[in-house]
Order: sequence, then structure tokens, then C-alpha cells
Amino acid sequence: MRVPALFLCLVCVSVSAAQNATSVRARDLGVPFDGKPGPLNAITDVGGVEVGTTTLIRGEGALKEGEGPVRTGVTIILPRGRESTDPVYAGWFSLNGNGEMTGTTWVEESGFLEGPVGITNTHSVGVVRDSIIAWQAKRKALKQPWSLPVVAETWDGYLNDINGFHVKQEDVFAALNAARSAPVPEGNTGGGTGMVCYGFKGGTGTASRVLPGEDGGYTVGVLVQCNCGRRSQLTIAGVPVGKELPEEKVSAGLPGSESRGDVGSIIIVIGTDAPLLPHQLKRLARRASMGLARTGSVSGNSSGDIFIAFSTANPNADVPPGPNTVKTVSNDRITPVFTATAEATEEAIVNAMVSAKTMTGIDGHTVVALPHQELQGVLKKYNR
Repeated sequence: MRVPALFLCLVCVSVSAAQNATSVRARDLGVPFDGKPGPLNAITDVGGVEVGTTTLIRGEGALKEGEGPVRTGVTIILPRGRESTDPVYAGWFSLNGNGEMTGTTWVEESGFLEGPVGITNTHSVGVVRDSIIAWQAKRKALKQPWSLPVVAETWDGYLNDINGFHVKQEDVFAALNAARSAPVPEGNTGGGTGMVCYGFKGGTGTASRVLPGEDGGYTVGVLVQCNCGRRSQLTIAGVPVGKELPEEKVSAGLPGSESRGDVGSIIIVIGTDAPLLPHQLKRLARRASMGLARTGSVSGNSSGDIFIAFSTANPNADVPPGPNTVKTVSNDRITPVFTATAEATEEAIVNAMVSAKTMTGIDGHTVVALPHQELQGVLKKYNR
């Protein structure tokens, strides 16, 4: 009997949540990080933020374009949750532009993000974008008579039948409708399902930081879809882990291998409740670069490293006819928010790799997970 696609998607969402409930995170292995995380150590620690995922894993063996194997999905971040149409101030930044994030010209022009952020594989950006519009239209949730969704991508074609276009509208709807302010599934989940990071299995990761009261008490949360870097570059807590765990019998086609180079990408989404204006949020998005650099990346030519930051403060800032009163953090007091962004970005990337599991995809391509015991041994060697 053929299983209806919508049912399959809902099953995938449930599986992702179950995986997250038992997954290991970097702090569980004793990886030392700076800063204080929120209760969930996730972007959903920022009040109102909801995340939903659909994970698509089916088939094995030789690639049959249009049939599989399938190792992909979609991740959705809703800054004010599913029930809100109130836009948020936002800013974006491209560290290296060999990638895509739709809708950013309007973010730049208006200073607002007017809906969810979607993340998926490179060749599913269009269907995710159109599906978000359809979902908004069905709910009569369009801010304007038109919609310009923000959807970003990284390439999963080493493991996934990327030209089979397996992400469908019902998959996007499932992720949108499943979004919650809850623990976020990490590793081989959502849009990150088929990703490779620093030559190990990558995927979806998240982390947060809570500032002390004297610095405003704000929360900063980060979610990454990491698919970047070379094995030799990988650095964790200042330790050259990639050099200590060299490649052995690695396929020449593996992204992140020394023979293939840095042909991946990373998307970083930053949310905060700190009252920041769009130009300040663009500054915040730039600081994701600092967290990425801590893990060893140099943002190579073939890497699409694109970041967006939003603030859930200043509700109703766009209500007509105005003028509207808004609050903002003084530039003299914004540095702790920058610090929190760099720290949470670093941890989110490591969480994605620690939570990911070894995966085999098309044509028997296998990407191994970052080995936990070996990682702990390397950290101990360097007194970390």
C-alpha cells in the first residue's frame, strides 16, 4: 500500500523529535565553551521563536534520479511563532556568496523580516519559498498582498538525490505546522539531514547565550545548517581536532576531504530579544563569522556562508500610520551581544556535528560521524 506523502512527512517530524530527545550534545562530552546558555541551549530560548523540521530519509543503494536514495528535508524558524504576522527587525550578511538566501533585498531595503526563515537543500529553495507563500495565503497571514520569503540552502548532493526534487509542499507545511518553542532536533534532521561538515557528518545545530543582568539580561540564540570546511581545519574549543583525526580511506569525492576541498556552505540564523535596529542586526549577523572562524573555517571560494539576524523586541514597530516608538540598545553596550553571538555560533556548529550520526546515501556514499571518544581523547591531550 502506498503511504500518503503527508503521513510520511508527519512521521518524519516525529522521528526527528524523538532523535533529539536522546541525542548527545557537545557539553555532554565535556567540550568547554564560554558563556552561559539558556535552559534549552537553543534558538528557541528566545521568547516566541518556534522551530519546525521535516526529515526525509528513504531508500538505499544506487542513485536513481527521481527515486532516491533520499537524505534531505526542511527546517523552518518562525521569529514570533505561527500565530503572529507581526514582522521583526532584521539584517543579513554574506561572508561568501556562493549560495542563496532569497528575500534579502527586501530585508535590506525595509529592515524587516516578514515571515519565517526556511532552510533546505540547494535545489529545493524554490518549492520551499512557494510553499511558505501558499501556507501564509491559506492562513490569510500575508503582511502585504505579495510575499518575499527568506529561504536559504546548502548542498546535500553527496548523500541525497538532489536532482530528484523530493521536498514537496506538504513537507514544508508539515514543518511549519509542527513548529514549537521546544528543544530543536539536531544532527541529521530537517534541512541538515544530508549535510557534511569538516569532512564529518554535519547538519542542524543550535545553541544560546543569556547575558548577565548588567549587560541587559538578553538572550541570543543561533541555529546553523552546517555543510562547510575541510577536515584539517576543524577546531573545537581551540584544539586542532581535524589534524588529530586525519582522513583514512576517505572517498576522493567527499566534501571537506583534502582532495575535494571546501565545497560546502553554512547558513546561520541568529535570533535575540535584545532591542536592536536593522543596521545593528546587520552588525550582529557579521559576528556569526567570528563563531564560524573559531571552528576553523576560512570561508573558501566554493562555500556559501550567509547569515541573518532578527530581534523579537519592538513589537508592532511597523504598524501604520506611525510614527512608532521603538527601543534600542546603545552601541556602547552592544558588544556583549556580539560576544554571545560568536559563542553561540561556535557551539551550534559543534552541536550539529556531535549530534549527527554516520549516514550512507546515494551510490553507497558514507559520511562518518565525529567520533565522540576520540574527540574527548584529543581534548584531554590538550588539557581541554
